[in-house]
Amino acid sequence: MDDYRRVTTILQASYNRESAAERNKTTKDSWKIEVRQDFLELLAVEAKTTLLEVGAGTGTDGLFFQEHGLKVICTDLSSAMVELCREKGLEAYVMDFLSLDFPSASFEAIYALNCLLHVPGANLPEVLGKLRDLLRPGGLFFLGVYGGIEREGINEQDWHNPPRFFAFHTDEFMQQAVAPFFELVSFKAIPLQRPDRHFQSLVLRRPLT
Repeated sequence: MDDYRRVTTILQASYNRESAAERNKTTKDSWKIEVRQDFLELLAVEAKTTLLEVGAGTGTDGLFFQEHGLKVICTDLSSAMVELCREKGLEAYVMDFLSLDFPSASFEAIYALNCLLHVPGANLPEVLGKLRDLLRPGGLFFLGVYGGIEREGINEQDWHNPPRFFAFHTDEFMQQAVAPFFELVSFKAIPLQRPDRHFQSLVLRRPLT
């Protein structure tokens, strides 16, 4: 827990100092748009209507899901990012992964894009357990992170100030990490323009029992 609290304190400072206006202008890679669309289509097939986005950032994805008819709630540990979400008309709260203050089984879907890579590996089971608790039985969870290698620590070359903590994991580690909490619906490794890592796209389901 000490590692988790230290990391979240650094992340809050980093994202609150970042230029919110500049981050709001960031364009999405085409593959990010594709995995988001794929998840939306799966939600539609299964008639899911409520979605929690954790690590929502500026709210771009939350707004996308809301515009397609879902009831969306966004959370982020950065008050600056939460304010950007609210400016887009999203219901949003300042919360980190372990302080998500919602009743159990509140959501039919959860969306987490490139945020769980800021969780120390030792704390990942606790975070996954918390997210499982918030998901209704049979609910869907999209988990997307960069990985393919096993490495944790502060990235001293990070352009944020203070530099952020990252945890990258192998495909095997990620699939083993989620197994005690979720059923694996699909796993995709999406190539990136760097030889040492790729994007890990996991669609997960909370078991019915």
